[in-house]
Amino acid sequence: MKQPLISVIIPVYGVEKYIAQCLDSIINQTYKNLEVIVVNDGTKDRSAEIAKEYATKDSRIKVY
Repeated sequence: MKQPLISVIIPVYGVEKYIAQCLDSIINQTYKNLEVIVVNDGTKDRSAEIAKEYATKDSRIKVY
């Protein structure tokens, strides 16, 4: 039986120091049927770029 899809929504603004740890924590869960929606709220730091790098490595991550 297929597991239901779980959506994790992450608002991103000024979290450059924490976004990698957050995404690593989510993608390393034992539950694998996830989609990770990262919403860039206009951050001025590198948070959005870091999230985009993760999205290129893991197709479950989408950055908006």
